[in-house]
Amino acid sequence: MKLFVTLIGLMMVMEGLPYFAFPEKMKTFLAEIQKIPPAGLRWIGFFLMCLGLTLCYMAQRTGLFS
Repeated sequence: MKLFVTLIGLMMVMEGLPYFAFPEKMKTFLAEIQKIPPAGLRWIGFFLMCLGLTLCYMAQRTGLFS
């Protein structure tokens, strides 16, 4: 549970960093995202989830990052 809470906290830091560092550019970026159709956003989300799972697997099982 300690690792899970740590990972959630780290995720929140990573999510908040662009808004803190580049608030004007984030507003522009979010306006552009609204132009992308829902199916496109779904594919982007699916790809990022698969990439994240692959990175987690590689880090835990293969020792590639150690």
